[in-house]
Amino acid sequence: MKTALLIHHVAFEDAGSFLAPLKEQDFVIQEVNASTVGWETLDPLAADVCIVLGGPIGAYEDDKYPFLRQEVHFLQQRLHADLPTLGICLGAQVMARALGASVYPAARQEIGWYPLTMSNEGKDTPVRHFDARHCNMFHWHGDTFDLPHGAQLLASSEACKNQVYSWGKHALAFQCHPEVLAAGLEAWYVGHAYEMAHEKLSVHHMRQQVAAHGLDLAHQARLFFTEWLRVCEV
Repeated sequence: MKTALLIHHVAFEDAGSFLAPLKEQDFVIQEVNASTVGWETLDPLAADVCIVLGGPIGAYEDDKYPFLRQEVHFLQQRLHADLPTLGICLGAQVMARALGASVYPAARQEIGWYPLTMSNEGKDTPVRHFDARHCNMFHWHGDTFDLPHGAQLLASSEACKNQVYSWGKHALAFQCHPEVLAAGLEAWYVGHAYEMAHEKLSVHHMRQQVAAHGLDLAHQARLFFTEWLRVCEV
């Protein structure tokens, strides 16, 4: 029996496109909220796959959100055991921190649809499915991170060099959001309403962009995730 642990930080930032392949491959899925789960009850080595999802806080805000220390410790154990682990946005930042890298505010926010450029190394990995020739990528972040020691940079965007990295054989992290689905983004527009108003972002324009790019991204995300599971041999 294969198992997948999904770690949420806010309910509306879910696994999106990655859920269907997990269900099709008969994974038993456990979903927890990082801020309320009893971390001492979770075995970092138990799940065959772990996906650490996004959220609107900083990975460095321990004083405000003490659970981050426990999450970092959990991921340190899992990553150093080289178990399949996928980080998205905040999840990628917490993974970077668990690997000893610094996380900090970026020079500017990156919100919307912007293409990824693959590194030479990225072209030989499942991340290649997100090359700009195939789809545009969705972004929503104000922080960034240094590349962890020993990590391999796989993709960048114009505004953010460290967009996608791998570490070891089975850890992969995205600063961007390859998982999003058009229907799911409707909840983002509500959950991030204050930030959208502050940044003068139009909900109507966001919907137009999703209509233009969302289906292509969802298709490529399925190809990516199915191949990544196969490469990880789970």
